Amino acid sequence: MIVANLAAHRGFDAHSSVPYDEGSTIKVMRIAYLECFSGVSGDMFLGALLDAGVPVRLLEETVAALNVGARLEISRVERSGISATKVDVYVGGEKELPREVYWEQKGHNHARDNAQPHSHDHEHVQLCEHNYSQESKEPSPPTAPTHQHEHGRGLKEIREMIRKAKIAESAKQTALAIFETLGAAEAKIHNTDIEKIHFHEVGAVDAMVDIVCAAVGSQALGVDEFICSSLNVGGGTVKCAHGTFPVPAPATVELLKGAPVYSSGIQLELVTPTGAAIVKTLCKRFSSFPQMKIEKTGYGAGSRDLPGHANVVRLTTGEAQSEFAGKTSDQTITVLEANIDDLNPQVFGYVMDRLLEEGALDAFGIPVQMKKNRPGMLLSVLCSPEDAGKLTNLILLETTTLGVRRREEQREILARKLITVSTRWGNVRLKVASMNGTITNYAPEYDDCRRIAVEHHVPLKNVMQEALQAYMKVRAKAG
Repeated sequence: MIVANLAAHRGFDAHSSVPYDEGSTIKVMRIAYLECFSGVSGDMFLGALLDAGVPVRLLEETVAALNVGARLEISRVERSGISATKVDVYVGGEKELPREVYWEQKGHNHARDNAQPHSHDHEHVQLCEHNYSQESKEPSPPTAPTHQHEHGRGLKEIREMIRKAKIAESAKQTALAIFETLGAAEAKIHNTDIEKIHFHEVGAVDAMVDIVCAAVGSQALGVDEFICSSLNVGGGTVKCAHGTFPVPAPATVELLKGAPVYSSGIQLELVTPTGAAIVKTLCKRFSSFPQMKIEKTGYGAGSRDLPGHANVVRLTTGEAQSEFAGKTSDQTITVLEANIDDLNPQVFGYVMDRLLEEGALDAFGIPVQMKKNRPGMLLSVLCSPEDAGKLTNLILLETTTLGVRRREEQREILARKLITVSTRWGNVRLKVASMNGTITNYAPEYDDCRRIAVEHHVPLKNVMQEALQAYMKVRAKAG
């Protein structure tokens, strides 16, 4: 959780934060909404971060800390009349090549090299971020890779380089998670082990710069949650290391599993593998534009200016407003039910966890006595109507039930919001519910308290009590 004092350290407004004794803070949940109506790539995401207020110097220092011979070039451009920030990565003085152009220029060399029999122990992946859909000018020819890295960098080497970089530890962990996500997707489509995935030298540097800067910049943005729109993946074909493939490319398809995607008909690759890996790691949910109090908006540009289509990604930050009104509201939900009497109890617990991970609003089991006097469990799941289909499939696949009942019901819910308080061990979120402007319930998030209790070896009840006390002190000071 990024708290107000980190945002202030980076030069951002610490919105709605109220200090109290011992340096604790409380703040309204801040969110960032990423709109991918023209897809997303690593460089576009960096442009949006900078346009939304992340300091240029911070990303420049991050690139320097990687010590890979790269630098950033930042410029203002227009895309279909929209002013946006453009980020280009230069490696060894050369601008990164679009993947399409890279393989066209390497084609005759590959053909010549392949004329001699040889074997490869590793899968090689080209990850140049400035793909053909985002490049308008003919780039200069690629520089020849050094002998040391002519077969690319492996994940082990990339991990070590990121760990050695002088950046915040939390940003390192985010960057490593993005690279691991990317490597896992490539390993799956190539049917190989993730440790055997090697990124071609040029692509590896470009991807490393984009990924590490994305990790550092997203934390400096000072938000608690990233939310993403549906992604426009484009269409047509794209040239990769292993040949020509339909858009979206195989790795992109693997990375976007579970995400809402569509094609507007543009015959270009709009979502790159690195962009997809960033979205998959940072964004925990997908939705239409959320209710929020808008603070800043940033546009990150792709290189090509497409006629009649703004080739940008938009990033909007602000305070979450969806549950601030203070009134109860009606909501239509779907209830899924299944009677189960022959399932391993361990599997039942696993299914409950999976349902919640996949978006269920709630999931619970009730012991029941079934026909022929067999003891069983009634599995009940509450979900939004649009999630009912996928959660039904999950129940049918993961349990022994032969059918799932479904019905729609209305529920009345209290307005609620998430706030963050600081304890001596770390930050804890609290869910605060209200009715007609009066607070009726508040409780610390169990997962936050459990994590702190485990990390600091303190009783869970002590963490929960201190979080509640911190909240009450701030309420008292706020009047």
